[in-house]
Amino acid sequence: MPTPERLVVIVLFDGVDLLDVTGPPEVFALAKRESPTADHRVLLAADTLDPITTSAGVRVLPDITFAEAARRSINTLLVPGAVTEDTEGKLRPVIAPAVVAHVAALAARSRRVTSVCVGAHILAAAGLLDGKRATTHWSTADQLAADHPEVDVDPDPIFIRHGDVWTGAGISACLDLALALVAEDLGEALALRVARQLVMYLKRPSGQSQFSVPTEHAPTTKRMDDLRHHILTNLAQPLTAAGLAAVANVSERQLPRIFRAELGTTPAAYVESARVEAARNQLESTDDTLDRVATACGFRTIDTLIRAFRRQLGITPTDYRRRFRTG
Repeated sequence: MPTPERLVVIVLFDGVDLLDVTGPPEVFALAKRESPTADHRVLLAADTLDPITTSAGVRVLPDITFAEAARRSINTLLVPGAVTEDTEGKLRPVIAPAVVAHVAALAARSRRVTSVCVGAHILAAAGLLDGKRATTHWSTADQLAADHPEVDVDPDPIFIRHGDVWTGAGISACLDLALALVAEDLGEALALRVARQLVMYLKRPSGQSQFSVPTEHAPTTKRMDDLRHHILTNLAQPLTAAGLAAVANVSERQLPRIFRAELGTTPAAYVESARVEAARNQLESTDDTLDRVATACGFRTIDTLIRAFRRQLGITPTDYRRRFRTG
């Protein structure tokens, strides 16, 4: 049988996250329903054809073995992830040497290579992320950076494309990644129709953050908790270093130190992120003009709002509203 034009091979192994495996095929199937010209064909590959037990306890059957897949011309290799708990109860990505070896071999026969969630750790172990910018689930990003200093790890975006290597963030971002692949192969219009079928409204751009500012950090002291609350409830007001220092009852010189120690960022960067988050919410849920959004969120001018959005999300406020307006 001739090789399909766009063969998608998904790597299977015991304990793999179920949604990582099933989410992308649903996107490709919906693309075919929306357009008869869509020609992705998904095959699940494993070491043997025996059932694979996923992290959810659901068993799935491989279509082909790794050995068979290695004889195919693969359009997209998709590597999902899996986690396990260490002795201290901390989640660690599963990186089986045999799976890493198979992924490296299959990647050599693939037009593009992708990972979902902590599958990025497998790509890194196979040397496929060397010198590249990549993302993964936020909970293991530090470990990925520590284990592979040759990889430029960015834990914030929901997916990153670097050449023909794509990496996706945590679990449900597999849908966003698959939609982006459909958009590249078959056009943005089809991808948007699929997104509507998935009730995702519009697919999220790669620059959209995994995080929401109010929940991104776990404060270590009541002082910082109170300070963050003050910032989030006074975004429209001037939030100067002197004013924040007074709220925290510290000197202006101490203020950056406690932000860096407890939140890993600067006061100015945190305030800007909080304002962008508030602006995102207004753009998604209201018809307020950009001028009103900028004023309400403390940006003062539309130009300042635009520059902050470009820095934080890589898109303009107008483009963000077009993609995510929910009303």
